[in-house]
Amino acid sequence: MPNANEDTPTALSQVQRRAVSELLRVSPVADDLARRFQEAGFSLALVGGSVRDALLGRLGNDLDFTTDARPEDVLKIVRPWADAVWEVGIAFGTVGSQKDGYQIEVTTYRSEAYDRTSRKPEVSYGDSIDEDLVRRDFTVNAMAVALPEKEFIDPYGGLEDLSARVLRTPGTPEESFSDDPLRMMRAARFAAQLDFEVAPEVVTAMKEMAGRIEIVSAERVREELNKLLLSAHPRKGLGLLVDTGLADHVLPELPALRLESDEHHRHKDVYEHSLTVLDQAIDLEEDGPDLVLRLAALLHDIGKPRTRRFEKDGRVSFHHHEVVGAKMTKKRMTALKYSNEMIRTSRASWSCTCASTATGTASGPTRPCGATSATAGRCSRGCTS
Repeated sequence: MPNANEDTPTALSQVQRRAVSELLRVSPVADDLARRFQEAGFSLALVGGSVRDALLGRLGNDLDFTTDARPEDVLKIVRPWADAVWEVGIAFGTVGSQKDGYQIEVTTYRSEAYDRTSRKPEVSYGDSIDEDLVRRDFTVNAMAVALPEKEFIDPYGGLEDLSARVLRTPGTPEESFSDDPLRMMRAARFAAQLDFEVAPEVVTAMKEMAGRIEIVSAERVREELNKLLLSAHPRKGLGLLVDTGLADHVLPELPALRLESDEHHRHKDVYEHSLTVLDQAIDLEEDGPDLVLRLAALLHDIGKPRTRRFEKDGRVSFHHHEVVGAKMTKKRMTALKYSNEMIRTSRASWSCTCASTATGTASGPTRPCGATSATAGRCSRGCTS
């Protein structure tokens, strides 16, 4: 790891101290595995999100490694050592395993890109760690620690960007997003998870290339959306999706709400109102992030654009928007390949949330009831899920 000195900003010194502490914690397992790769004639490095999280002092039990060994060689090394091994990602060069409570993934150096007619990345293996790091999505994820010697590798300034809390790409953002358009959604997700800012040139590329997200499978889009919604700052990530035009392709019902006025006159429009309800739903969570509740809060008013009516007295009404919205919610979740059970429970919670926000008055903020499934029973507002 790099040593702090008099010219190093205090923030970097703190980052380095946290990283040393985290790496010492996982060293017994990581170093043992690295020595086995060395003995077999291969290199091994902790990489990507694991290094980033170590530097942030939040490294968990999921460890990502990269190696010059091909998958079949990785299997030969890992099988006698690990408590369990799985090959689910081996087509993409990844071997998964478990050891002493750690979930470990070892991926062969690689590069991948989409062509404009395929929903799956083309994977080819590389021979150097620098070649592997340049294909990473953002500089803060393009750092590595070679093991067991613990040499810090940071060819694209990820440590500096981590200290500045900014998301940049190792190469040009256009090249990065062309390689894998899902990285545009990852920018929004990491902004929401880490409370980082996205570099202006990255935002510009997201706006210009938003349509490329159409090539990505619904399942991959859904998983990124879930991670964003379950993050610490989902409003930030959702705002980025809307502002860059990505939401027009993956969740068009959300930006459509900007065109509708909030009939209670407490917010600029229904879009802002929906984000506020999402914030309030998060405040009600007691057992950690609740995907069903957050989806319900976000989507509870999506039927309003289709049901808007101008009354004779000048008021705007949205009669039966909850019925229309329920159908729209099912249609969107089906398009994103959510399970039938997830759609059912989300619609139940959606209906309860919608009912309880409808009871709000102009004298105070509306709050969703917090019921999250059909088993939640009668909520604090008196409505049932």
